[in-house]
Amino acid sequence: QLDFYHFPGKTMSALQLQFAQLKQAYSHSPYPDYQQRRQQLTALRQAISQHGDALCTAVSEDFGYRSSDETRLLEIMPSLSGIDYHKKQLKSWLKPEKRHVHYSFMPASNRVMVQPLGVVGIIVPWNYPVYLALGPLMAAIAAGNKAMLKLSEYTPATNKVLTAICQQALAADVMVIEGDAEIAAEFSRLPFDHLLFTGSTAVGRKVMQAAAANLTPVTLELGGKSPVVIAPDADIGQIAKRILFGKTANAGQTCVAPDYVLVPADKLELLISELCQAFSAFYPDFATNPDYSAIINKAQYQRLMTMLEHAHSSGARVINCDLNSDAATVNSERRLALQLIVGADDNSNLMEQEIFGPLLPLIPYHTLAEALDYIQQRPRPLALYLMSNDSDTQQQVLKQTHVGGVCINDTLVHVAQDDLPFGGIGPSGLGNYHGKEGFLRFSHQKAIHQKGWFNSGRFIYPPFNRKMFKAILSWLTR
Repeated sequence: QLDFYHFPGKTMSALQLQFAQLKQAYSHSPYPDYQQRRQQLTALRQAISQHGDALCTAVSEDFGYRSSDETRLLEIMPSLSGIDYHKKQLKSWLKPEKRHVHYSFMPASNRVMVQPLGVVGIIVPWNYPVYLALGPLMAAIAAGNKAMLKLSEYTPATNKVLTAICQQALAADVMVIEGDAEIAAEFSRLPFDHLLFTGSTAVGRKVMQAAAANLTPVTLELGGKSPVVIAPDADIGQIAKRILFGKTANAGQTCVAPDYVLVPADKLELLISELCQAFSAFYPDFATNPDYSAIINKAQYQRLMTMLEHAHSSGARVINCDLNSDAATVNSERRLALQLIVGADDNSNLMEQEIFGPLLPLIPYHTLAEALDYIQQRPRPLALYLMSNDSDTQQQVLKQTHVGGVCINDTLVHVAQDDLPFGGIGPSGLGNYHGKEGFLRFSHQKAIHQKGWFNSGRFIYPPFNRKMFKAILSWLTR
């Protein structure tokens, strides 16, 4: 019987029917207990571990090539670690939280109870198809929800493995959806109890607009131009590899990858030299190196090459970090070496759009205030990376910039911290998750005020002309 929920139109689509089935299943078990949630997380962890090799193979197939070690490091390891953290903290998160009661309402008690929202929708991007599916999913399950995953049409092999994992571990609680942009649009219009989208800012606007028709609350994990700020005190030799790791992991196809570097003008040439040497050390024999990922498809590859060609034609200085080759790329394999760009056109796509690939503009500055002003004049980014050991500089940058998250003297790895919220601000995102914030993101915090047999409220009931009422009112408003 599915008539408890009505959709516009005379008949349900297949997607609407799946949603209705999950909604009905939730209505039969609206508050899974601690043991049930822990068992679900344990089953999910076991399924991920059992399918680890298959995930690595599938991701590499979808990308054209990606190192299994990189997939394990960037996707499987944080997924398993995140589940372990949820299991460790879940009991304490579920405890009702006592709250203060004003003396005028005594005797009574106040508490906040966390309750599942219901059915949660999760739209997964292609760039980290494992972690960006399982990260939100573990939070939704820990919070006691059912979930629908909309996986990217660009990762069909990975989708098959993720579907098998969900069917093995969470068959009664999770439905996996595949399909193109049309299916994604219909998915966004379903009346979820919460919808989480990870992807571009442009698509995020459309998702939010679609969700608004049902007043569905949304979490948007978007992107933007995440800067690296190299402070004057930074040691270029020490920080070059840290910048390089963040930029070349997954060939730069990362929402929190450094998008440009602000560097003191007198250290620009040293930075170029150190980055190129570090690239050669990371990826010797680049054309055949087994640790470097391909660009996922021809469309993304061509988009990056168009940016690079425009940089050349507009007079920018372009430095190929593959010191053993004059060519930037091996076209047949969509392998693009890191390209440093100095003097890029500020109005170009390279400088206005999220790069999502191994192109890295370097922008020299003369004062730190000038660098911070450059960031402040642009849309608020998802991440900021500060290279400095000076505490005053650190506080200055933290207080004068608005960003989703910050790494000081590192890049990328703040996303993998189990107990730090992850999310953007403004055009780089709305809301956050991970850790307790993820648990609360997919929960309703229900306020509960409780009284016993004695009702102190009777003294303020009408009629209001009583001496007792006026005395109490005078005391409370004195």
